[in-house]
Amino acid sequence: MSTNLTINWYPGHMHRASKEITEALPQVNLVIELLDARIPYSSSNPLIQQLCADKPQIKLLTKSDLADSQITELWQQHFARQNNMRSMAVDLINADSSSVIIELINKLYPQSEECNTLAMVTGIPNVGKSTLINSLAGRHIAKTGDAPAVTKGQQRINLRNGIMLLDTPGILWPKIENPNSSYRLATTGAIKDTAINYADLAFFAVDFFLKHYPDRLQQRYNLQQLPATELEFLEIIGLQRGCLRAGNQVDLERISTVFINELRGGTLGPVSFETPEVIAGEMELVAQLRAEKAAREKLRAEKNAARRKRARANRKK
Repeated sequence: MSTNLTINWYPGHMHRASKEITEALPQVNLVIELLDARIPYSSSNPLIQQLCADKPQIKLLTKSDLADSQITELWQQHFARQNNMRSMAVDLINADSSSVIIELINKLYPQSEECNTLAMVTGIPNVGKSTLINSLAGRHIAKTGDAPAVTKGQQRINLRNGIMLLDTPGILWPKIENPNSSYRLATTGAIKDTAINYADLAFFAVDFFLKHYPDRLQQRYNLQQLPATELEFLEIIGLQRGCLRAGNQVDLERISTVFINELRGGTLGPVSFETPEVIAGEMELVAQLRAEKAAREKLRAEKNAARRKRARANRKK
């Protein structure tokens, strides 16, 4: 399976939103970043980490009902070791955590009598920002939806309890250095479906399940023995589901779409695609790739400089 998925989905409104967030940050007292509990690292915007290092932060691990609870606990322990940061696992659809979140905001940034606490709410597309805001406000304010990129611009919401929320659109970032993060974002639904290939995602997800949750596949698809490869697995369940095309051949794109949608909906059980330890190892590889790229660019620049120097010397002759 290839590990070089390229995501070409960075709409113009995301670029504008990034600029607006950067401009608004000096006025912000606290940042609430919503992370997908299944991929806490991959769903965290590096721009937010860079710009908000000196501000109190709350990491809300949303969709916790879809994530492996033991791994979610590892992430909460990881965040607890960071300065000025708190985390909380939430299920925004099935449970109301608004009072606990408001209490956490007040602990991290005590209210002032002079002005409201301005808390920026940020996160990747389709992570639950609008659902959270409606819950905290106790009324329907922000538009919600299952598709990424529902919110297109900033808005301020006064909770009338000393807290003002700054709602921001869901944004990705132009360059995702860790190739596994690209797959994880797409597999969990943060990328618009028209920008991805379901077969690529299914190969990635099946490979992951075969290694980490093989019993889930056997139970869900009534398999006595698991096949050795991703393609064999998809062909088997494609036959089961009748996902066929001309010549009685399995329609790979169709069964891949079915499989990914079942994964996203929780039919395969709670799953987490990354742990702090796994990410630490992957980032070492990313740093190595970054250094190799820098070395190549330096060598190319030196060759170009030498070529220009020779050209100038030849012109003087």
